Amino acid sequence: MTAKAKKKTIKKAPAKGLITKDMAIGDVVQKYPNTVEVFGKHGLHCIGCAIASFESVEQGARSHGVDVGALLKDLNAAARKKKTAGREGCCGH
Repeated sequence: MTAKAKKKTIKKAPAKGLITKDMAIGDVVQKYPNTVEVFGKHGLHCIGCAIASFESVEQGARSHGVDVGALLKDLNAAARKKKTAGREGCCGH
């Protein structure tokens, strides 16, 4: 097998987001509280309203004229920061 053929057969798995467009906004905020700032930055300030408990990220974004892809990118970046924060050592040093 040539190097070119090997290159074609190796495919990277798509980056898997922690947060998807189908998740309820309320669930996202509950699991990743630091995403509140991201929602606000994108113009979704209704995090505490009753609709947020069942409205999906995609529905909220579309109803506010927000780019779903950009919102998800920023939400996932914030969620990853939470997951990696404080893992320097066993006692936080």
